[in-house]
Amino acid sequence: MSFGLDVLGPMQSVCCETEITRAAGYLARYSGRTRDAYALDLKTYFAWCAARGTEVFEMTRPHVEVYVRWMEEQRHYAPATTARRLSTVAGYYRFAVIDGYLDRSPAEYVRRPHVPEESQFLGLDRMQLGALVAAARASTPDEAALITMLGLLGLRIGEACSADVEDMGTERGHRTLHIIGKGNKPALIPLPVPVARTLDLAAADRATGPLLRTRTGRRMDRNAASRIVHRLAGIQHRVGCHALRHAFITAALDAGVPLRDVQIAARHADPRTTTRYDRARGNLDRHANYVVAAFIAGAA
Repeated sequence: MSFGLDVLGPMQSVCCETEITRAAGYLARYSGRTRDAYALDLKTYFAWCAARGTEVFEMTRPHVEVYVRWMEEQRHYAPATTARRLSTVAGYYRFAVIDGYLDRSPAEYVRRPHVPEESQFLGLDRMQLGALVAAARASTPDEAALITMLGLLGLRIGEACSADVEDMGTERGHRTLHIIGKGNKPALIPLPVPVARTLDLAAADRATGPLLRTRTGRRMDRNAASRIVHRLAGIQHRVGCHALRHAFITAALDAGVPLRDVQIAARHADPRTTTRYDRARGNLDRHANYVVAAFIAGAA
């Protein structure tokens, strides 16, 4: 039995067997892309420790502070990336304390990078997203379905590529798509009429099988999907698949959909994540003071 050691890959060349086993035990709490991301974070940190001739469990708080500075100044990671990688390391040490491998975590009091509350990525605006959807509909049914699922439903790329034809159905008069979201959480996505029509064209007369397929008939993966998005977006808008989910959330907020409803549609666990997409959050025309003043004036 491998105990999930395969997810660590090349890490075995820079770590002892004990460290590998402990890392695998930590990563076993997660699955899918989350586990892959955390495994990459640990690989980077373990390799950094090995390059300095120090074992992972011999690190002190100053070592981890230097690691943060290395990510910022040597690797030029964005603040959000640095914060996430540090969070992975801190989580690994925290569970090492829980499991009795360490008395205290060396990452407990390490300075956390400042991550801006608002997303610095502008993404596609309403007109650009509309043009991309139109270009996709003029292409193949599968490419149209891909862009529609990302840009008009706000799905993650893994969720879109994993969808099967049999996941489409009807619920209380609504056309729906059943997906397995982040954290293996099931979700029922309502399909507006134009979206349902696009997905029906991609499904054709098939009753089972992958909803999105490549030109060879195989299930579309994230690499093939990324190439399609880049090609359809063109040179003027070099965007990735996640940029379309970003555009969906931003468009919903720009259209005036309440934050709570957008959070539910995006399936964000924390409303602060959704708030970061709100480009008009500083618009004084929307300030609550005006709403409250008008509301009280009506009573007076």
